[in-house]
Amino acid sequence: MHIVSTPIGNLGDMTLRALAVLQQVAVICCEDTRHSRPLLDRFGIRTATVALHEHNEASVLPRVLARLAAGESVALISDAGTPLVSDPGARLVEATLSAGHRVVPVPGASATLAALVASGLTPHPFTVLGFPARKGKEREEQLALAARSPHAVVFFESPNRLVDTLRDLTTICGTTRQAAVARELTKHFEEIRRGTLVELAAYYDTAPPRGEIVLVLAGGVTEAPSEDGLHAIAADLRAQGFRPRDIVRMLMDEHGASRNLAYRLAHDT
Repeated sequence: MHIVSTPIGNLGDMTLRALAVLQQVAVICCEDTRHSRPLLDRFGIRTATVALHEHNEASVLPRVLARLAAGESVALISDAGTPLVSDPGARLVEATLSAGHRVVPVPGASATLAALVASGLTPHPFTVLGFPARKGKEREEQLALAARSPHAVVFFESPNRLVDTLRDLTTICGTTRQAAVARELTKHFEEIRRGTLVELAAYYDTAPPRGEIVLVLAGGVTEAPSEDGLHAIAADLRAQGFRPRDIVRMLMDEHGASRNLAYRLAHDT
């Protein structure tokens, strides 16, 4: 089975490999066949399609697996961009692999990566949280997780909820946290606006946004532990049974220790 990325707006981003795969497979699983049809027609792709979305994925799975078992090739596409990332298809991929079939990625457009590289913020490492919950404890926990992150966090958001999300993040992160709002990526009215959460909330409160939105939140500044603090962390990790090489990696990756210091602390008995 092929997981095929499709354009997020500009049809010129369709790759030659994606076109070849979609023309050659026996069937294309689409998040919405009505949405995908204009794209397929634009490139003269006449392959049969079947709808596969969050409401019917469980019932469609057996039919797709039967096709794979019969030796047919199948492709999966979403409405735009790369499937599975805040889109349906995860259960299909899991079932395909469990049945012993190969899953082949066909890379292409990604709203997440496009927003990250154009945000002006440090793009790596990063976390994708997708669409935040609309309300309640789940939303509070998601936004709090983003606020604590030492690296960039990517959200998808609807235009009518963007300002509320920016304001809620301001309450948790403070007024100086940097962010970027990427709107209508690769399309005619593409806009990437950068600033603090307060500035962005004020702007979009007076200029209501339209279209599809990716919000990139800068990582929070965290103070590195002192050497004594790192020594205590290393001792605790040893007590938990971690090996020295694992302790070195964790001190470097999670606490910002230099390699030499991490190595010394990991082996200090």
